[in-house]
Amino acid sequence: MSNAKDITSKLWEMANKLRGTMSANDYQNYILPFMFYRYLSENQDEYLKVNGLEEFYEVTDAAEIEDYLEEISRGLGYAIDPAYTWDKIIAKIENHKIKASDFQDTFDKFNTNAKRNAAAEDHFANIFADVNLGDIRLGTSTNERAKALNDIVLIINDFTFKDISGHDILGDVYEYLIGQFAANAGKKGGEFYTPHEVSQILAKIVTIDVVGIDGQFRVYDPTMGSGSLLLTVQKELPNGEEEGSVEFYGQELNTTTYNLARMNLMMHGVNYRNMELRRADTLDGDWPFAEKDGTQIPLKFDAVVANPPYSQNWNTKDVDREKDSRFKGYGVAPTSKADYAFVLHGLYHLDKAGTMAIVLPHGVLFRGASEGRIRKNIIDNNLLDTVIGLPANLFYGTQIQTCILVFKGREARKNKDILFIDASSEFERGRNKNNLSSENINKILETYSNREDVEKYAHVASLDEIKENDYNLNIPRYVDTFEEEEVIPLSQVAQELAEVKEEIANSYDNLFGLLNELNGTTDEAKEELSKFLGLLGS
Repeated sequence: MSNAKDITSKLWEMANKLRGTMSANDYQNYILPFMFYRYLSENQDEYLKVNGLEEFYEVTDAAEIEDYLEEISRGLGYAIDPAYTWDKIIAKIENHKIKASDFQDTFDKFNTNAKRNAAAEDHFANIFADVNLGDIRLGTSTNERAKALNDIVLIINDFTFKDISGHDILGDVYEYLIGQFAANAGKKGGEFYTPHEVSQILAKIVTIDVVGIDGQFRVYDPTMGSGSLLLTVQKELPNGEEEGSVEFYGQELNTTTYNLARMNLMMHGVNYRNMELRRADTLDGDWPFAEKDGTQIPLKFDAVVANPPYSQNWNTKDVDREKDSRFKGYGVAPTSKADYAFVLHGLYHLDKAGTMAIVLPHGVLFRGASEGRIRKNIIDNNLLDTVIGLPANLFYGTQIQTCILVFKGREARKNKDILFIDASSEFERGRNKNNLSSENINKILETYSNREDVEKYAHVASLDEIKENDYNLNIPRYVDTFEEEEVIPLSQVAQELAEVKEEIANSYDNLFGLLNELNGTTDEAKEELSKFLGLLGS
């Protein structure tokens, strides 16, 4: 195997043979955590080797083992006992000495060791909580469940997660698998994964003006899902993969998805010290914030990216949202549609020189009432930079058409106009959903950078134009994509009909010629054919 896609394809094929009646969405709670455990164990092996602590696995004295575990936890943030390393698990399986309870002991011991480092505990605590070792879909007996778990572990162990140059691609394989599970999870897939081509557009937009990282680049995703969008931003940054150059912040309400995000970032080499991921409701209360002179102030970011749940309900009745500093001066989004609540939360945490890119349903462009007032206030404050219309059916679980809204902090905005891009008709059709090709993506980004009118594709609208349209941002008001139908003169139509009728008559004569030659033509047959010709010619 030479690349992540090849390995993922084979791994996916093998895993599908094992999961039986279990859905792909449930099966991910086994194969992905075990992949992560292998990563943690092998990462610890490497840490011991680099720091001259390889003898740890041979130590038998309990007190000495404790000292080693404390030392390892200070360095890695976690520690794995010698009895529960990946190699030890594989050896027990191959020697038929493993029991189903051994897997539970493995995760329980990991959770215990995660408490050794208080600064890292939140990053590792209960990260394997979604592995339901007693699930009867793995088997009705203890032995059947043990065998199913053994098979999963052995599949993962079968692969060397390196490319032909020796580069570690385990994190890339993991992310591809998340995409596969999302594609097979139906509507639920859209809740934790943003298709990579859409992530690329968002990531490139928020990093397009970054020529180098001075200190740490801070990026925030308030609805992070599995964390793939955060990682895509890192890949687009110059020197973004250098240790400590990027600081990641993210929130996710779903516990299973939050665990996926923690694993995903760490398997891509992100040190726990450089990430602050939180399981919480983003709209329920403000986060993240910093302490200054005993007061909490909002933490600001160089980039904010998001693909929030579209038009979801949120609580505006039991809490006085008017007093929430995130929404002051702009307005409160309606109870039945939280889209602008996510926008305002992101803007509240955007640095004055930063960029935010967020995916939303088209309704945010033109819906009235409280949303119309929020939209007007955002535009009047000169924060909205670009509106990009995307094709329909790009996302897992929904076929609706979406748009990307790009916002810039006050210091980053160089003008008062708004760029509109209509990319809705340029895509590649797929079996289950539509896709954006590299050409489609490049055209969007090139148009975004050039900021010029492009016939039937883009328009730079002045603030006066926006006001003339009563702050309605519906893209067809600004980008005319109407194609006039070709008008054909009636004389040409009449001539073409005459030619067709003549061709039918010639065919009629040729047909009777052939029938006469066969001596099989009756007067009755000729009469029926004549009627048929008359119908065709009428």
